[in-house]
Amino acid sequence: MKNIVILISGTGSNMAAIVKTAQRDDWRGKFGARVAAVISNRADAKGLAFAAGHGIDTAVLDHKAFDAREKFDTALSELIDRYDETAQPLLLVLAGFMRILTPGFVSRYEGRLLNIHPSLLPAFAGLHTHQRALNEGCKLAGATVHQVTAELDHGVILAQAAVPVLPGDTADSLAARVLTQEHLIYPQAIADLLRHS
Repeated sequence: MKNIVILISGTGSNMAAIVKTAQRDDWRGKFGARVAAVISNRADAKGLAFAAGHGIDTAVLDHKAFDAREKFDTALSELIDRYDETAQPLLLVLAGFMRILTPGFVSRYEGRLLNIHPSLLPAFAGLHTHQRALNEGCKLAGATVHQVTAELDHGVILAQAAVPVLPGDTADSLAARVLTQEHLIYPQAIADLLRHS
């Protein structure tokens, strides 16, 4: 069984979209894959309740309990690796996980660590993407699924979706439209990887 572990920090709407798609499209039967666990660095992350309600293991590892980023990442790796029980590749999916990961952590999961970013990368890496797109007068915004590298919001692009920037858009209204596309392309990109693994 190919185990997928999803990392979240908040509501986990992308995680929920992935879980729903995996169940609806029977990833277990089609690809021998399942969402095995959802891990958060925040105990109050609302997405944990959704995951538990869908029979998925959940865990919390509070980053504030560690005095160094490397120590947190080491403990996180140990927790994740409990779900790498077979020789099959583990897929590690960042879904609103609001921590910058150390190069050592990224290297450990190289080629099987994914993220979604709310812009059409390489444009607007980092934070405040929607406001920055509005400030620059962009006609299109969107989202990108990419492999994670040590450089923030870089790595091989696996999928993108564009949405028009409408007159009168605010950062919030644009973010809401982009999020609907995130919920479509993230599960699709994961399914494509599983199909070819």
